[in-house]
Parts: sequence; structure tokens; C-alpha cells
Amino acid sequence: MNSLGINLSGNALHGVDQRVEELLSNRFASRLLERDHTLWGPEAEAEASQRLGWVDPFDTAFELIPQITQLREQLADKGITRVVLAGMGGSSLGAEVMARAAGVRLDVVDSTDPELVGSILAAGVADTVFVISSKSGSTAETDAARRAFTQALQEAGLTPGDHLIAVTDPGSPLESLARDHQYTAVFEADPTIGGRYSALSAFGLVPAGLAGVELTTIVDDAEVASHSLYEDDETNPALRAAAVLGAGAPSRNKLIITNFDQALPGFGDWIEQLIAESTGKHGTGFLPVIVEPGAVENRSHDEDVIHLHLIADPGESQATLNPEDPRDDEVQIYGSLGAQLVFWEVTTVAAASLIGVNPFDQPDVESAKVATRAVLAEPTTPEPPQISTAEFDLFGPAGLLGDVEATGEAQQILTEVFTVLGTVLEDDSYLAVQAYTNRLRQQHLTRLRPALARRYGRPVTFGWGPRFLHSTGQFHKGGPATGVFIQITADSELDLQIPGLNYSFAELITAQAAGDGSVLTETGQPVVRIHLKDRSAAIETLINAAEQI
Repeated sequence: MNSLGINLSGNALHGVDQRVEELLSNRFASRLLERDHTLWGPEAEAEASQRLGWVDPFDTAFELIPQITQLREQLADKGITRVVLAGMGGSSLGAEVMARAAGVRLDVVDSTDPELVGSILAAGVADTVFVISSKSGSTAETDAARRAFTQALQEAGLTPGDHLIAVTDPGSPLESLARDHQYTAVFEADPTIGGRYSALSAFGLVPAGLAGVELTTIVDDAEVASHSLYEDDETNPALRAAAVLGAGAPSRNKLIITNFDQALPGFGDWIEQLIAESTGKHGTGFLPVIVEPGAVENRSHDEDVIHLHLIADPGESQATLNPEDPRDDEVQIYGSLGAQLVFWEVTTVAAASLIGVNPFDQPDVESAKVATRAVLAEPTTPEPPQISTAEFDLFGPAGLLGDVEATGEAQQILTEVFTVLGTVLEDDSYLAVQAYTNRLRQQHLTRLRPALARRYGRPVTFGWGPRFLHSTGQFHKGGPATGVFIQITADSELDLQIPGLNYSFAELITAQAAGDGSVLTETGQPVVRIHLKDRSAAIETLINAAEQI
């Protein structure tokens, strides 16, 4: 299906009435196609003038596809058939969603968890090409993975360059390094396309195409959809969706996103990064809350939520709408993957203009990076836990954990912790679970999200660290300070020294959690850290405690 459209109900209809005329009178869509960098106000002009290449990437994309196909065939002739992508945020999410939608294998390393990196290497390197993807060329997580991959190739007696490909901006440190070390290919991406808008550029297309995704249909659908998305017309679906968000701001800032379209697995993760990092700044913005069909949030009529549903069949969509009930506010979106990639990009920048923020910067992402570097540069003696058991240690504000009985069984202690956390959740709060563990092997941790949502009746997000730092992390620190945070860190049976650096993967991910936690605490938002000593046993205890409260 390459059609694209939306259905609206309840308060969502009022949103269109209130704000779509503003976008039309401003000629937002047509000026966006013209790459008008003044659309987001004077303070955003300098950044926007360098970040609008994503508006019309199609000719470049079509030229790139045959090169990717040829390279894939050349690699296959050498027995290289497995593709591993190292990249963070926009450098990996677009390719990952394309691969999942196509049902092809693409191993993504967007973590510094030593067990995850170790499992990728344990699968072997002789048949593998490693795509090192970084716009800046200096992303810490990606650079650490590159170092580990290069060493593993050397230890296997292979020529590293034969198994390495770089995707980066022209002139970046990664471009120079890749050429000096004779990587198999170096793809220079358009420097005027920001990371989270780069799905249809080399950052998304190269790894996806090498993995076996049929790219032409995706790009073609995106180009066809763009024709309507850049029209100043009241039926423009992106303008209508943006108007809904703009009318709800600033109070209706939790976007409950449910994917009912089985053809788009994992698409919510890409939307999450795009919207949260583009809008969550200066005390405002929108927090995507990615939930499963049937989640308790689907039934919420809270005044701070908007329901966004990805649906497969527009012919059946009206069955769930109740225009007579103003509480039943719902935006239903349908369309192919390519069409929706452009739809959400235009929707996001239009909504950003309505709430007065620059959609192309991420001022608060850097704060966590600075804090991480400080922890690595000057390691200090760890603070003692508030509560310690054989399975886990608990860290957090004494005023919050002080009343928890520390002598009970491990599961009972966690149950009490979850109960205490509920007392600090306000009517406009959200809970964020941040798991700095192996997302490939410990997916069952995601059961915490629906369990805690049922308990608290408030929106609950789940993010894998440090991946989320390049996504919702911007909203956590730059958006409204209404979050309550649960960090999950863990000991590891395996650690890997990062070649050429004076710290290991375990030390890096520990520093990342500590750095982000310290910045969140400085914003006045409560942070509780649960450190797992034995991953298997402690995770089971953690899930049981959440599901039984």
C-alpha cells in the first residue's frame, strides 16, 4: 500500500480547526519544499539553513541504490553475507526499521553493553561486513564498536578494511580514517541532512540495502507521498497531524503511539527519536510513548495524552472512532513505510514551528556526554547503595528510599520501591524505564513497561541505554521536568577492553548511566537506580515484583 492518509476524532478534530489555518496562511508546506530556513524563527535560522537536505533527497537516493546493490553482490561473491551496523540514533534506526519491515537480518550495535558487543563478535567475523555509521565521525559508542571490530578482524587474521564500510559526512574524522585504512567503501552522506532525518539518505539506505532490503519501492513511495505533503492544502495529512499536536501543546504532550500495522514492526522506535529529539527542549515538546495494542494507555482519557495509531487498512479505521465523544481523541495514520517516513518528518517540523522550537538541534544531549566524559576522566569511589541484596543494589534519594524496608526478601523490597515511586508521580508525570543491559538477549525486560503502566495509570516509556540517550534523552532533560526515572544497570560476566582507550565497555556504559543520572538529578527529577548483580536471577525478580504490584 503506497497511499497515505489520516483519520481524526474527538479533540483531534478541534486541533485541526485551531491550528491548520495558521500553517496554511504561513505557506508552511510550500516554503519547506523551497528549503526556507526562516520557518522556525530567527534563533533557528543558522541551524536550519544547514539542515534541510532531507526535504528532497530522492534523486540522490535513486543514484545511490545501484551502487549499494553492486557492492552487496561483490561482498557476497567473497562470502561476506552478514551485515553488522554500528550507529546511534538516526545513524541506525532508519536502516533497522527498513530491515525489520522487509524481514531481513541486520545486526545493529547501538549499545556499549559488553555482553551485547561480545555476542556480536562471538558469531564470527569472517563472513561479516561492519558498517560504521556516524555523521560526526566521532560518536563515542560507534567509535568504541569500530575499535572492537577492527581488533577482532585482525585477531582472525583478516584484513580489516576488507570487512569495513563507513557512512559519514564529508571531512569527518571517520572519513579520513576509513580512507587511510582502505575500507571497502566510504559513503559520504549529504551534510545538510541531520541524523534523525537521514533514513532516506546513505545512513539509512546503505546498511539496509546491503542487508537485502529492496530500496526502490521505499524511495519511490516516499517521493510520491511527498507531492501531497508539500502542498498548502487543508487536506495535507502532515499539516493536519501537526495541527493536532500544536493545538494540544503544551499540556497535551504525551503521544501514545500504538502500532496496529504488522507491516511496520519497530516503526515506533524511529518515530520516538524523531519527535522527542526534535521537539523536547526549552521546557516544552512531545514525548512519544510507544505501547503495544491493548496497553492500558490505549484506554486513557487523561488530559495530557494524544492517541496516535498506525493502522494497516483505512477501510476499517472508522470502526474504532467515536466523533460524538470528545474524549475519544485519536489520530490514525496509514501508509507504506516510505510514505510514512516523509509524513512523520514533515509533521514533526511543522509541529515544532507551532510550538516555537528549532527541530534540528539537540542542546541537552551534549550535557550527558559531558558528564560521561567527566566520570571516565576522574573515576571516583562509588557511593554505597541505599539498599543491598544478593541480587541487586538500590541507589536513589534518601527521602524516597528511606522508608523502604531493607531486610525483606528481594522481590518484596522491589515491590515497596515501586510503591514508593508511585507516590511521586503527579497528574502530568511520566515514568521512564532505562535499561543499560543487553537488548538482544534480555528483551523480557520490556515486560516492565506494561506492568508499571497498569500499576500507576500513567504513561510509561522503556528505553535501552545508551541508545535512548540519542532519542528520548533530549526530552528527558530538555522537555518539561515531569519525569520519574528508573535506571537499570548490571554487572557483566564478560568485559571487553576498548582498543586504544584506557577504559572498557563495562566502564563506559557505567559512566554513561552515571552521567545521565546526574544530569537528570540536577533538573530536580527523581532517579532510582537498580543495579543487577546477577542478570538472570535479578531480572526475573524485577519483573515478578513489577507484575505483582
